[in-house]
Amino acid sequence: MRLFAALLFAIVLAGSARAESVLRVAMTLADLPTTTGSPDQGTEGVRFMGFTLYDPLVGWDLSHADRPATLRPMLATSWEVDPADQQRWVFHLRPGVKFHDGSAFNAQAVVWNLDKLLNRASPQFDQAQSAQDLSRIPTVKSYKVIDDLTVEIRTEGPDALLLYGLSWILMSSPQAWEQAGHSWAEVAKHPAGTGPWILEQLVPRQQATLRRNAAYWDSARIPASDKLILRPVPDPATRTAALLSGEVDYIESPAPDTLPRLRAAGMNVVTGPMPHSWPYTPARTPGSPFNDIRVRKAINLAIDREGLVALLGGLARPARGVVQPESPWFGKPEFVPHYDPEAAKRLLAEAGYGPQHPLKLKFLISPSGSGQMVPLPMNEFVQQNLADIGVELSFEVVEWQVLRSRRDAGGAAGPSNRGIDALNNSWNSMDPLGAFLRHVDSRAIPPAGLNWGGINDPVLDGLVDQVKVEFDPTRQDALLARIHERMVDQAMWIFVVHDVNPRVLSPRVRGFVEAQSWFVDFSPIEVR
Repeated sequence: MRLFAALLFAIVLAGSARAESVLRVAMTLADLPTTTGSPDQGTEGVRFMGFTLYDPLVGWDLSHADRPATLRPMLATSWEVDPADQQRWVFHLRPGVKFHDGSAFNAQAVVWNLDKLLNRASPQFDQAQSAQDLSRIPTVKSYKVIDDLTVEIRTEGPDALLLYGLSWILMSSPQAWEQAGHSWAEVAKHPAGTGPWILEQLVPRQQATLRRNAAYWDSARIPASDKLILRPVPDPATRTAALLSGEVDYIESPAPDTLPRLRAAGMNVVTGPMPHSWPYTPARTPGSPFNDIRVRKAINLAIDREGLVALLGGLARPARGVVQPESPWFGKPEFVPHYDPEAAKRLLAEAGYGPQHPLKLKFLISPSGSGQMVPLPMNEFVQQNLADIGVELSFEVVEWQVLRSRRDAGGAAGPSNRGIDALNNSWNSMDPLGAFLRHVDSRAIPPAGLNWGGINDPVLDGLVDQVKVEFDPTRQDALLARIHERMVDQAMWIFVVHDVNPRVLSPRVRGFVEAQSWFVDFSPIEVR
């Protein structure tokens, strides 16, 4: 009888082990994102180690695939702008929320987190985290506790786009920092946010294991899986092989030439509309050839976007601007980036370039990274397109996080970027800040923003100022469309393709929603 009971117990234990749902993901990153509350590694870092462990005051609704993601209440249940003073915002916080370490989330914690990013005199100020998020909320000039569940934030002038910036600001536990001996390096080992996942283990460059937060404040988003395993796999062929062999359940940016094999193996190849573009950002420093609009337009006309999409197995869409034509921000630009190499040659000749005086360019690129798709073959394709019109293009290839550090170090005029004519950095266009304002405002040279090239256009500056004080959504959209029209007509960027969110899932994966966002909610996903 005892033998039968022991056997039954063993069978129950085995069944319980089999019942555990573990989602294993291969990211495009070369290393795991930082864990202290402001992840590095770009938007992909935020997707995997930001919105999993942490929450912002205002976040994104990622529960729908049939429409663009919109902002939603998160740790703040509501907010308002003072009608008598549009520089004053009041945020009402969600009661009863706990950090992973059991401490309470409250107004004091919000102020503490803003100090860690904005107040160099505060003990918890962290330069690394500030570098990630400072440009997200450049207009915030003061903040204070009104009561335990109410915070006031004041901006430098009216800022109608503040909520978009705050969606990136994640709340970490002050108590965790205290218990770590005021060391952010120690906090990184045992971070505490309020998010739906809790960090269980992290081995740099190998794997992070996150476990389900059963006590998460939003019962609808308590994870369906017991664990989420994140693995950095920068090589697309290696990611694809890992999925086919059963080592992982979910990959991003598959190798395009493996799509038939993946589909034949029963894998679910998922794509959808994506507010994300893969362009080149030209340098506008003194002496740059890109100061001549004829050169900027010529390079735009030299690229065979449809051919590139074919190379990518259909996992992209030709770009005619920063956003896609169906966006309310697209407007009616007159210049249409398309493939016309003969017109490109004529423009270059007008600008003084030709066989006797070839245009020589050097672009800063990465071999992989957040939203970079499969950048090496893509860049080589563009390199051949430019060779066809007599342009000699070379590359400096650096790891993704190094590229981001170089990008943020003073922009194109920074010492580390001397000799670089353009930056290949993909960008999300989910919100007006990410799509336009941080890239074209002459006051947004890194680290204040992402105007890497150094665009200095009074027309764009004036439109940016108008957008910031326009709280009416319809009128705001109209202003953003005018910004986009000018960006395209002036060929401010070299527009190449838009991403289509390619992900490949094992047939055992259930609950995945392909949100129209650069972000993903991992909570409803499980492996059966």
